[in-house]
Amino acid sequence: MADSDSELIALAEAWIDADPDPATAAELRELVAASRLDELRLRFGGRLAFGTAGVRGPMRGGPMGMNRLVVRQTAAGIARHLNATLPRPAVVVVAYDARHNSATFAADCAEVLSAHGISVVRGREPLPTPVGVFALRHLHADAGIVITASHNPAADNGIKLYMGDGAQIIPPVDGQIAAAIDAVVADGVVTPDLGTAGEVADLGREVIDAYLATTVHRVPACSSHVRVATTAMHGVGGRLLRRALADAGFEDVVFVAEQDAPDPDFPTVAFPNPEEPGATDLLARRMTAVGADLGLALDPDADRIAVLVKGRDGIPVQLTGDDVGCLLADWLLASVVHGHDERLVVNSVVSSTLLAAIADARDARHAETLTGFKWLSRPAMEHPEWTQVLAYEEALGYAIGAEVRDKDGISAGLAVASMASAAHLRDRTLLEDLDDLHRRHGVHLVSNFSIRDESPGAAERRATIVARLSETPPERIGGVAVTGVAMLAHDVVRVTLEDTLRVVIRPSGTEPKLKCYCEAVEPVPEHDVREARDRATARIAAIRPALVELVARPEAPSHV
Repeated sequence: MADSDSELIALAEAWIDADPDPATAAELRELVAASRLDELRLRFGGRLAFGTAGVRGPMRGGPMGMNRLVVRQTAAGIARHLNATLPRPAVVVVAYDARHNSATFAADCAEVLSAHGISVVRGREPLPTPVGVFALRHLHADAGIVITASHNPAADNGIKLYMGDGAQIIPPVDGQIAAAIDAVVADGVVTPDLGTAGEVADLGREVIDAYLATTVHRVPACSSHVRVATTAMHGVGGRLLRRALADAGFEDVVFVAEQDAPDPDFPTVAFPNPEEPGATDLLARRMTAVGADLGLALDPDADRIAVLVKGRDGIPVQLTGDDVGCLLADWLLASVVHGHDERLVVNSVVSSTLLAAIADARDARHAETLTGFKWLSRPAMEHPEWTQVLAYEEALGYAIGAEVRDKDGISAGLAVASMASAAHLRDRTLLEDLDDLHRRHGVHLVSNFSIRDESPGAAERRATIVARLSETPPERIGGVAVTGVAMLAHDVVRVTLEDTLRVVIRPSGTEPKLKCYCEAVEPVPEHDVREARDRATARIAAIRPALVELVARPEAPSHV
């Protein structure tokens, strides 16, 4: 970080000299020529942090942006770590999505890794993230890199890193790689001259075929009796999802044409995230037009999926991530793996506690982890005697089985379609099956909200708020007594209140947000699910204003 304006200009000029991309170099030259010091401080006030989620940010010049120099430095740090920790030359899978610059960033990664003597298996076309993750273990590679920013805005891109076990990295590996990247930045050696480069091979179609065969095999066979509408949301998963559905026997499948071809500008949505209001409007419209029973909305890299069903009035209804996860768990535990004594379902600390009740009733194990599939995949990895049936988190991420140790929207979409078809054979709908779950186990209603803050010092304020809630929690929230507080991680706090209310607060791992998750549990007397749901909704609504006040300021009130 520069201490003076002259040092800031010198930093920018040194970066420009090293930048392999004429476009971002010219962008920075214009800022220097115009003396745009505030913008330069933003670009050179630090470096995009490399962590367990890899690295992600806006595409722009300078160390605080995703650009070719940052990508090449990051790839060199990853290469140094692999060469230092493996007894032989590594093999790395490199895949990418259809965002702006993704193909270029993937080519840069492949070139830098190869220069370090590492063999690379590189996708030659944009691929869904789950396919890249599947390829890692299928090809017995040592690491996998996927160039994607998933559902972030069009201006962003990123690098996701997986190790040979097929899961995203966790501490201390993230810190070790971050240190290796810092060393690359310090010595400036991105592509060493070793005399022998690693081979760069193509990721073949047989990997995609193997992924699809595994995906179809994971779900129970059933006759297709539902009309399915799908959307790729301008991403890379639409054709593979339709192929998986066709391979499983679904013949009545339509799609949203306006969103089917990959388009890195995402022109029909404000945010390409199926959780965002309005993102699935075109899918809902298509469902209504063709009378579809089910709608499946992938995000751009196809690792998440939203599910819409025909409502009781014929209008499409979007299910929550918890609704889908719990329906899938109950159905899969009841119909798929009867022969395994140690069946496992997993969800995150911010997801519904209904899953634990379902697991208990179905005589299965339940594990709860921190958010992110880098953690959700761990229980099955640490206990190979357990058979993972499902892992999910409320943010529309699901893993069917454990072949892909990350969220996989394509396999989840096929599983949901099969589940809906099975319900249809029983003359039921998924909404009716969801009501049955609530009658058996009670309504477990989860509602969340986020507070976005991109101003200077926002990350520190978010950390202060979470720490303060743990150290000096309020006695009451919205008039409801606080009965317990648990720090689940250094940045995740769970607050338990009277009357089966709980709140989990954490910063987002990918966006400048503080996220708050509220859950209320209500029994269902006399089978009246709607009444129980209304009571749970009212209880959460009653404490929400106090929660917003609580997480919006760093000082510590005793009552809110």
